[in-house]
Formats: sequence, structure tokens, C-alpha cells
Amino acid sequence: MNIYDIIRRPLITEKGHVKREAEATLCFEVHKDANKIEIKQAVETVFKVKVSDVRTSVFAGKLRRRGRFTGYASDWKKAYVRLAPGQKMPEYAEI
Repeated sequence: MNIYDIIRRPLITEKGHVKREAEATLCFEVHKDANKIEIKQAVETVFKVKVSDVRTSVFAGKLRRRGRFTGYASDWKKAYVRLAPGQKMPEYAEI
């Protein structure tokens, strides 16, 4: 799997901003089959920082309706990546 397939997009939310400020933690939507080691290597390669910890959680897709038709959105995975002490935040996270 390519490193750009592992990291889908950064999640910019209010909760993520608080975690970034207080705990030096970044939030990403990642590939559903990626494990913590692959996520750590991908973040270290793309952003050129040292990662100390990775936590993941899987979210089930929600029921969606379009008129009379129903279906489910895809399941997705979120990763919380904590940077090692002394590491600078990547540029995308600067507000």
C-alpha cells in the first residue's frame, strides 16, 4: 500500500484542534485496513516528524437516505497521531 493511500486526509475539527494544542496530537482519516505501524511510518515519511504514539478507532457507516432509497455510507477509520516531544507541527495544521 502506498503511503498516500494510507493517509486519506487530515481531519480539521474543533476536538482535533484542542488535541493539537494540548497534546501535540494530529487527527487523520486513514485507510480502513492500515495498521498502527503503517500509519506511523506514513506520517513520519510525509511530514518528516517523529511519532511517539498512534491510536485508532473504526467508525461504522451511517444509514443514508435519498428519497425512498436507503443505503449505508462506508465504514472509516480515524487515527490520532501523537508527535514526539520537541517536534514541530506540520504546516497544514497551522491556523
